[in-house]
Amino acid sequence: MNLPHHVSTTRPQMSMMDRAAQFSPFAALTSYDAAIKETGRLTDEKIEMDEEALNILNMKFQILARCLDDEPEVTFTYFKPDERKAGGAYIEVTGTVKKVDDFERFSAQ
Repeated sequence: MNLPHHVSTTRPQMSMMDRAAQFSPFAALTSYDAAIKETGRLTDEKIEMDEEALNILNMKFQILARCLDDEPEVTFTYFKPDERKAGGAYIEVTGTVKKVDDFERFSAQ
């Protein structure tokens, strides 16, 4: 027990980083963690508006079109479909409206 610690003269000493890597956990399934996270990620379902809600939205759009000279600041909420799974997310954007595309029914900020 009272012997000195052996240090090799023929081989270089291993760095602390390499030594720690020997004891790190082994991930046999590299994409498994990503798949679990993707499955657990929540998405919202798209809400279909009824006729009354569409009429109210249409009236608000007309009011907005009449007030374009004032460059009103408005907040829009729209649905963006998810690229990987069913559903998506509702995104809220606030900005100043400068013009409205009547054909596409799109407001440019």
